[in-house]
Amino acid sequence: MNSTIRNISPADVPGLKAVIDSSELFPSELLDDMIADYFNTPSSEDIWLTKDEENTPVAVAYCAPEKMTEGTYNLYLIAVRKEYQGKGIGAEMMRYIEEHLRTNGHRVLIVETSGLPEFKPTRKFYDNCGYVREAIIRDFYQEGEDKVVFWKKLN
Repeated sequence: MNSTIRNISPADVPGLKAVIDSSELFPSELLDDMIADYFNTPSSEDIWLTKDEENTPVAVAYCAPEKMTEGTYNLYLIAVRKEYQGKGIGAEMMRYIEEHLRTNGHRVLIVETSGLPEFKPTRKFYDNCGYVREAIIRDFYQEGEDKVVFWKKLN
């Protein structure tokens, strides 16, 4: 495992917002609410990771246990700063998460993304990481925007 991938700290938040802004996934101001439980609940089973380059976050990932399951996690966020994309950092983050979950006895990681054409590279990324397209939920996010669910067995 790469030593530059690590758990996030409160000091990382501005850099993580820059990663999210550059990837244009969602408004970065939503990060504060998303991350609050992780910082305020020491027993949280959520996983928040970053990868540093020259002491600056260039990637962020967040996954959490899926409620009412045993050993299943859901990856809610993975983003790489635009100028670092295409260098294998996203795949490295995925391998790190998978190994962390596997080592801690978890069984399955699921990922959900949009079925819109502009998310085709995202879906290809998960295909390339060995995920199976398990389900498509029609018109999930809004009329005409499907949810594509990917699945991977970890053990």
